[in-house]
Amino acid sequence: MNICVVALGKIGLPLAVQFAAKGHRVIGADVNAKVVELVNAGSEPFPGEHDLDVKLKETVSAGLLTATTDTTAAVAQSDAVVVVVPLFVDAEGTPDFGWMDSATKAIAAGLKPGTLVSYETTLPVGTTRTRWAPMLEEGSGLKAGEGFHLVFSPERVLTGRVFADLRRYPKLVGGIDEASAARGVEFYEAVLDFDARDDLPRPNGVWDLGTAEASELAKLAETTYRDVNIGLANQFARFADQQNIDILKVIEACNSQPYSHIHQPGIAVGGHCIPIYPRMYLWNDPTATVVRSAREANAAMPAYAVDLLAAAYGDLTGAAVLVLGAAYRGGVKETAFSGVFPTVEALKARGATVYVSDPMYTADELSAHGLTPHAGESVTAAVLQADHAEYRELAAADLPDVRVLVDGRRTTDPARWEGVRRVVIGG
Repeated sequence: MNICVVALGKIGLPLAVQFAAKGHRVIGADVNAKVVELVNAGSEPFPGEHDLDVKLKETVSAGLLTATTDTTAAVAQSDAVVVVVPLFVDAEGTPDFGWMDSATKAIAAGLKPGTLVSYETTLPVGTTRTRWAPMLEEGSGLKAGEGFHLVFSPERVLTGRVFADLRRYPKLVGGIDEASAARGVEFYEAVLDFDARDDLPRPNGVWDLGTAEASELAKLAETTYRDVNIGLANQFARFADQQNIDILKVIEACNSQPYSHIHQPGIAVGGHCIPIYPRMYLWNDPTATVVRSAREANAAMPAYAVDLLAAAYGDLTGAAVLVLGAAYRGGVKETAFSGVFPTVEALKARGATVYVSDPMYTADELSAHGLTPHAGESVTAAVLQADHAEYRELAAADLPDVRVLVDGRRTTDPARWEGVRRVVIGG
């Protein structure tokens, strides 16, 4: 097949490489000319995705993957179009469709009869049918379901392990009609491979959920479940702090029984998915009180971690505090909705002087995010925000003036922090 992947970001580019590695001819379309230049040179535009560098070089060298800034021209050459353009929501959870609208109009201008269009960007329920279908019809002169096929098929991968996750998890597809769904199933069966699994209700592979709306809800539901679960774990942890109970021992005990799957508590929930999609769900379903309460509980955790620091340290006015980790999670160079920002804000609200360090970021990169990089200044307190592997080796000797460490991820080795008051959430 000839395939166009629209948006070559941390999900789109690995998808394009995966499709090309299966022998299909892939054109990646992106508005960023620098990204297009790097992809055409076989050079990964961002670090940290396992196997991407090697696979990208192989598929580009084989002539199976090219990139362009001209989305319309790329679509005109393609039998299938996969859309992975970002969708953002504001603080109230209202979606901003600007980038996706622009991409959809460009796709429509190049759409030819018989093409499959698959949206993988997480969407509010009903968006594929009520927003994208009319927009594609208007711009192409073709009728959805007859002139072209249209499905929603959510990405279900984590950055850093996209290729492994593509094999591990079933690919969900929902069409605006039966013919579109059948075409979507056929397409994904031709571009993906799946690991054998015995823990699924039906064989691993491509699953047709019946409608685009069911597929849209499946992505929102699975991500919102994680946010609600973490919110519950965080509430358990805060109660455990009051009762001098180690919540991790409690969670381990609970999860030894097959009906309990409590997640881990922590200082923050960040990234493009878990903080965002529950708010997108609430935009569809504003009466979902459980979802709203969990989101509020998780959003309050950075300030709670600073409360723990103040309780152990005392007045933070004038204290020099180092926040360890700008990334939203360990091993990933990404600050999207990272807990570093509310943590720094909460520390400054208490009068502290705040520095930030992260092994994945340069001082200039931290400054560009509005953070003050640590350049060796003496600090008397520290808050661990991201669970980078490097922090497992961190010791009191590395920060000799620190009196209190709040480890918001339980990453540090207690034996390395003798002489320092080490505080954990739920401990």
